[in-house]
Parts: sequence; structure tokens; C-alpha cells
Amino acid sequence: MTRTILLTEPIAETGMALLRTAGEVHVAGTTDETALRPLLAAADALIVRSSPVTAKMLEAGRRLKVVGRHGAGLDGIDLVAAERLGIRVVGTPGANSESVAEFVILAALALARQAPRAAAALSAGAFGPDRSLPSAVVAAGLTGTMLTGRILGLVGLGAIGRGVAARARALGMTVIGHDVAVTKPPPGVRLVEMDELLGESDVVSLHVPQTEQTIGLIGATALERMRPGGLLINTARAGVVDTEAVLAALDSGRLGGYAVDVFHPEPPDPGDRLLRHPLVFATPHMAAMTSDALDAMAVAVARGVIDHLG
Repeated sequence: MTRTILLTEPIAETGMALLRTAGEVHVAGTTDETALRPLLAAADALIVRSSPVTAKMLEAGRRLKVVGRHGAGLDGIDLVAAERLGIRVVGTPGANSESVAEFVILAALALARQAPRAAAALSAGAFGPDRSLPSAVVAAGLTGTMLTGRILGLVGLGAIGRGVAARARALGMTVIGHDVAVTKPPPGVRLVEMDELLGESDVVSLHVPQTEQTIGLIGATALERMRPGGLLINTARAGVVDTEAVLAALDSGRLGGYAVDVFHPEPPDPGDRLLRHPLVFATPHMAAMTSDALDAMAVAVARGVIDHLG
């Protein structure tokens, strides 16, 4: 019998071509659970990007042998239900780590140099002809800071955290890290406790999965422990950060800036304050969105799914 591989959304052609060698490939073109359930009944494999896979979806897939996640982390998939039903779950660990690590440095630089605010002011015509632009930048309070000589705190030292550490050290930053699963740190990174990391870092970047232990990890208490004016970057998962606490810290001046690439729900509500706050650099879950990473993830998820189709 021909095997059927269902994708909620298309992936890079490098991965699609591999999947076609293993069976009939169908792209649903939707992440809506109600629309997917009837399609799942005939599927031997399911591949998703960042949309959730619920127990009801898995139960609807009576022939399902494997679910593939095109991206890092499996927190959107009901792993308990998958195990109960005997369905294997595969991801693409490490495939997008270099792309995300680069993006974290971009975000840190954007916050430190106040680039989003400065670009918005320039496009809005905020600078008049009566003074030079450099003088106007200073007068508008848009003077930035260098990352060289500053301290970067990494919460999580997996593939992405290690990639960020290497790039930050090349910029002349001191790097410290906290990871409960790591006993031997990456080169040039000093392991510290969480409280010490928050208190010492000029920039804190999050690289942990969303679990019961990490939900709300950065809330009001953690933000109070951060250096006044410190910068926070979240390319991990939305639930790791208490958004309301971050907004309050930004408004009070306690937090100097917040870069966020992940939201709940996605896409965020257009009225979400994060999207309009002058000290927030908000991007649409794009840290891994390079052609290089998309090819790597597509190939990795395709191979993982094919390996478990039998």
C-alpha cells in the first residue's frame, strides 16, 4: 500500500523531494485542527511547522506512524498521547541553531544601539534641518551602547546557546551561562546560578524549552534581579516570559529593552502592546527563517519521518 505523508504547510523543496521518494505527499494548506482531522485518517505520517498537534489529531490518524516537527522543540506536540498511541515523534535539533544564533546577535545589537527607535524616528520625519543628524540623535536620547566589554547571560546552553556564545565572544563580550543540564560549559563561558546571571548580565538571552519548570521563568521577581537598564532577548518560547511583567519593567525603566520573536497566540493580536512599545524589537518568529536553515530543517525532518515509516 502506498504511504501517505501529510504536511500542514509546505517545506523547502529539498525536503519535499525526499518525501516524494517515500510516498504520496499531500499539503493541507491549513493548520486548523477541524480541517485536518479527516485528512489525518488516511495519513501514515504528519509533518508540522510550529502549529500544535493535539491528542485528538493523533487519535484521528488511525494509520499514523510518525509525526515530524519542522523546527526546534517538541513542546507543541502532545507527546503523552503520541506515546500512548505508539506514534513516533521526530524533530530537527540543531538544524536551525546557527541561523537563530546569528539572529540573537542581531537583536542584541538592535536593542543596544536603539536601532528600531532611531529608524522609526527617521521615517517619521522627527529630525529637522536645524542641526546635524548625529547631534539630533543625541538630543533625541537615541545614543546607544556598545556590546564590546558587556556581559551576556545565556539561559540555556544547547546548540543555539553555544552558537550565541561563540559569536558574542568574537564581539568582545564576556559570556556567562546557566543550564541545569550542563556541567561542562562551552569554551569561554562561565557557569553561574540563575540569580547571579540575572544580576551580572547587561544582556540576557533565553534558550530553554517551554516546560512546566520554565513557564514564567522570567517574571516580575527575575526582572527585579536584573541589572537596571538591562536588555532581554526571547527567541525561545512565549510562555517562558511573563509579558505583563516585562511591559511593566519597560514602562518603569527597570528594563532597557526587549527583543521578542515568539508569541502566544501566533500571530499575535495586532493590538498587542509588545508590537508598539518603543523599547521592544518585535519580529514574526523569524529567527530561523534563512534559506540555509529552512533547507537543513526540511531535509532533517524528511529523513527523520522516512526512517520511521518502515
